[in-house]
Amino acid sequence: MKKSVLKMLSERQRSDDRLLSKKRKKELKNPETTSERRNFLKKTALGGIALTGMMGLSVEETIAQTTQKVSRSSSPSDLKITDMRYALTAVMGGTAIIRIDTNQGIYGLGEVRDAADVRYALFLKSRILGENPCNVEKIFKKIKQFGGPARQAGGVCAVEMALWDLCGKAYDVPAWQLLGGRYRDKVRLYADTPEASSEEEQQRLIKFRVEEQGYTWLKMDVSIGELKGIPDTVVNGKFWEDQRGNLAQWGDLNNMTSYANTKHPFTQIQITEKGLDILAERVEHIRTMVGYEIPISTDHYGHFDLNNGIRLAKKLDKYRLAWFEDMVPWQYTEQWKTISDAIETPTTTGEDIHYLDNFKPLIHNRSVDIVHPDLASSGGLLETKRIGDYAEEFGIAMAMHQAGTPVSFMANVHCAAATQNFLALEHHSVDLPWWEDLVKTVGGFKMIDKGFATVPLTAPGLGIELDEEVVKKHLDRRDKSFFKSTDEWNEPRSHDRTYS
Repeated sequence: MKKSVLKMLSERQRSDDRLLSKKRKKELKNPETTSERRNFLKKTALGGIALTGMMGLSVEETIAQTTQKVSRSSSPSDLKITDMRYALTAVMGGTAIIRIDTNQGIYGLGEVRDAADVRYALFLKSRILGENPCNVEKIFKKIKQFGGPARQAGGVCAVEMALWDLCGKAYDVPAWQLLGGRYRDKVRLYADTPEASSEEEQQRLIKFRVEEQGYTWLKMDVSIGELKGIPDTVVNGKFWEDQRGNLAQWGDLNNMTSYANTKHPFTQIQITEKGLDILAERVEHIRTMVGYEIPISTDHYGHFDLNNGIRLAKKLDKYRLAWFEDMVPWQYTEQWKTISDAIETPTTTGEDIHYLDNFKPLIHNRSVDIVHPDLASSGGLLETKRIGDYAEEFGIAMAMHQAGTPVSFMANVHCAAATQNFLALEHHSVDLPWWEDLVKTVGGFKMIDKGFATVPLTAPGLGIELDEEVVKKHLDRRDKSFFKSTDEWNEPRSHDRTYS
């Protein structure tokens, strides 16, 4: 009886072995097969079960013989995190990509939010070593206490991204599939257009985005910074000017009394009617150039109170802008409600909000018309999807802020694909010719095509691998190391529990 069962198993195994062998050979010959996958195929080919030629052995002996060389590295349940390393890219003033390694040779990529300190992530290494990366939610709950507003959440979110990349690779499915499936095969992008040295230069940048690159949604700054040198346009501006005479929203981090570090209600800066007219003129030029088929979002107005924000918004309402973004700090839920009720144009905030709990007051109060999380601050893929899903219950849409490398970009793409009330995703590096070259897409899909991001339908995880040679060419000048050892972060040095 044992031999007849074994013979049947043997015949079935021989057939399966032949099919598997053909499949492996075909995949190894395919030029689009990644180096990581190629190495995995070679390793597992050495340890396959083959029952042929063992007909004289007992069942117990056969199992012992056939499993002694089996590579168990393909089992997601046995995955363990063994390392975390990083490379600091030159994107957005220094944006770190992290790599989480495992005992099975597969790794996951994540990203610490643009210009945030990589130590936000390295600090977490001792908390995740030895964990199974497929237990994403368990690990997220373990480390989320170490995230805060804006870039302070960069480490937690970087780890979460890398875990979904790893989990997708382990189960050979795209990250969006692990989030519950997709609503779309491509993700609409909005192209950020920063302030330019002149009105003509800004028009050139926008023309490049629309006519040459095919973007169907734009964002532009409408800032009081553009009123520099024009008399009688701003009240109380001189007091707040920096050494170059600018009202810059980014400045000396150590000077807490500077304009850049003073919240909007506390500057007493006002815009005159002349100033409002000039800003309206600039918006009108752009609207005339692109027409009304293309949504135009606006941002970076300056640090002034809600009253002047409402005055500016009413002046621009007639241009049917897609939204006014971050007019006051996100924490001022009631002020946001006042602004939203007073103007016609939709309002949005959220790029510096961490986790769903901190979005809830804005959503419950319907203080904004659109939530605008940055996945690298808001908690990663699953938490951001939860934010979108929660907002949807209140009739609020979700757009997504993104200003990093292709790693966080693709994490956003998977999240956007899986979230129904999604509007558009920001692309902040349109003018960097080497930005897309930092990675290779698995299977060779085109990452961005005429203003839309491609949702990878079969590529596992985030669907990308680093092009290491390109990354090495574009490392931040302050840190040219490249995925060096981080063993100094291996040991925990505190008791982390938040309750007695």
